Parts: sequence; structure tokens; C-alpha cells
Amino acid sequence: MQDWLKLYASRADHMQASEIRELLKLLDQPDMISFAGGIPDPSVFPAKVFQEVYAELFENGEHATALQYSVSEGYEPLRRWIADYMAKGGVDCSPENILITNGAQQGLDYLGKLFLSPGDTALVGWPTYLGALQAFNAYEPNYDRLLPGGNRKPEDYRDLADARGGKVKFAYTSADFANPTGETLSIAERQSILRQAQDLDIALVEDAAYQALRFDGESLPSILALEMQATGDINACRTIYCGSFSKTISPGLRVGWVCASRTLIDKLVLLKQASDLNSSTINQMVMHRVAERCFDDQVSKVKAVYKQRRDAMLHALERYMPSGVHWSHPEGGMFLWLQLDETVDAGALLKRSLQEIKVAFVPGAAFFADGSGKNCLRLNFTSCPPETIEIGISKLATVIEQSKSAAA
Repeated sequence: MQDWLKLYASRADHMQASEIRELLKLLDQPDMISFAGGIPDPSVFPAKVFQEVYAELFENGEHATALQYSVSEGYEPLRRWIADYMAKGGVDCSPENILITNGAQQGLDYLGKLFLSPGDTALVGWPTYLGALQAFNAYEPNYDRLLPGGNRKPEDYRDLADARGGKVKFAYTSADFANPTGETLSIAERQSILRQAQDLDIALVEDAAYQALRFDGESLPSILALEMQATGDINACRTIYCGSFSKTISPGLRVGWVCASRTLIDKLVLLKQASDLNSSTINQMVMHRVAERCFDDQVSKVKAVYKQRRDAMLHALERYMPSGVHWSHPEGGMFLWLQLDETVDAGALLKRSLQEIKVAFVPGAAFFADGSGKNCLRLNFTSCPPETIEIGISKLATVIEQSKSAAA
């Protein structure tokens, strides 16, 4: 190996391949049933509306703007639309409180870069979103467990962070249909997490990628909306809301946003300028017009399809899974979380599943900052039709039963 290829920064040691990204490579294999990636079904994309909008931009002579550089904050009409959307959810804000990002994932990376010095602590769920861990890992943090409704005192968090040579910098959570568990925080749990952030005087990052995908039950206010009820001013809030069009309209355009206090947004804009200057202008313009024309109808369409598939997976789990297997019952989102017998290693189970039955899923250890949860796994229900879901779950149940027997 050439010596210069060994000169990476220390942060490179914390970069790991995403198990989900690697599993996506399997989708092209014949007969593979994938419950792995959080992949929207392309059949629900509003392709006709996209086609019309792209054509209009060129037919109306707007290509000069669409194909040009733009401001780092993002395309202002889109930011105005998002501000109006946030207001409907109880967050009164202006376009100056919005930064457009290349997907919500870029927002997480920017927040890790902004807050984390090596040795600092981020509070996360146990488990939590793998992509958040990947985004934060590059900045060499430690992790501590964020417990909604927990009884840990602020000094408990601070003392551990001090012993590790850093400070507690922020808490990260997904309040609605969390990836990977599909669980939703109650209002009391949201308020508890907000109080913990206030007591620690830290930022609170709210990942709301799935908030719009509620199938059942009553919609709950975001944590940012709850904080707004107390402060009355978004510029006095510590909650940082990360939103995305990827799960509602299309992931391919990579359009997400951060909604937060103006002071925080101004800092993120500086990071954006140093990173990629601006998100794709044409993609922002197209997303704005598509959202204006069909957002509500599109969300209703997506929810109807995904609800049917969630129900199909829940019914199949109930029908086929052996005793001792437990799973979440999400009211929306894209995922179910399975807990297997303690003797079953989901990583080993995946290798067997891919080889013998061609069914893919994500082993649970990838979602734990400490690598625990080896007997857990995540299933996605949005990318397969109901009949395929039943076939895949029945096959997976057989392999799980055989793995239990072998372990015993």
C-alpha cells in the first residue's frame, strides 16, 4: 500500500460502511425479497407531475435559473412553502428559519460538524437511526443513552461526559415512527426529552423524516411545536427540526430541510457554503412545484399503500413467527422491529437467510451505538406488495425457528 494512503485524519477510523447501503446492492439479484432498505415504492411516485414540471421549466424559458447556481439557504419559494407547512403543524416560522439540504441526512452531518468536537457526547436512542450514527461518527463523539421519561439527573450525563474528556452537546431523537423500531413517543415522552435538553442546556435534534406517514391514531405535535407553545418564538427554541420529501414525494431529488432558530440556521448556512455551495437549483424548483400541486394527495396515496403493506406484514408475523419472537406495532412509518430469542444472532441469521431463502433484512446491532442488540432485526414493509411480504415472512419464520433449535 502506498504510504500516502495511510495519511488519513483520525476521523477516518470512525467511518464504517452502512449495512443498509451494502444490502441495497442485493436488490438486483433475481428472486431476492428485500425487507432491508427503507425504500419507497417507485409505483407511488408522482411521475406524471414531475414530467410536467420539468417540461414547463424549459418550455417557459426558466432553464437559465434552474440550471444555475443559487443561494446557499435554498430556493426561496420552496422555503416559503416549507414555512407554511411547518405552520400547519404548530411551528410559526419564516423562510429565514429554513435551510434546504441534500436530504435530511446532510442536515444530520452538518449538525454533527457544528456541535461535536472529538470526545464530546451525543445522546441517542438505544437503538437509533444508523444514518445518524454514521453522520456523527465522523466527528469522533461518544454516545450516551437518551431515555424518554428516564430518571437520570443532568449531573449523571455531565459527569460521564467529563470522564470521557468532553461535554454533552445535543440529544437526537425521532418522535414519530422511528427508524428502526417504528415506535412513536407520547406527548409526555416528548416533553420529558425536551425537559432533559433544557436541564442540560443542549440542542435537541428532532428527525421528522416519517412524521407525515401516520396510518392510524391521532397526530401528535412535533417536539418543536411543543417547545413553540412554551416560548412563542422559534428563535428562542433549542429544538432543531430535520424534515424531508424523500418519504412522501421522492428520495431521488435529495431535498430535505432544517427548521430552527435564525441563529442556528445562519451557522448551518456557513457550513453549506463550505460544503457544496447550494443544493441543486433545478431539483428545488421542481420539488416546490410538485409539492404545491399534489403534496396532500400524494401523502394520502402513499399512506394508503403503505398501511396495506404494514397490515400484511403484521398479519404474516402473527401467522408464521414461532413463539418467543416479539415485534413492534407501528401506527405509521416504514419499519417493524423484531426481537428474537437471546440465543439467536441476527447477523448470522442474515447470512443464512440470504443464502438459503433469499430474504434480506437489517441486523439490529447496526442501530446500537455500543453494538448490542444482536438478537434484533429491522424489517421494511413499504417496498414489497402484500403477497410478497407473506411469502418472505413465512420463509424468514422457518429460518428463525431452525436457528432457535440449533442454538438450543
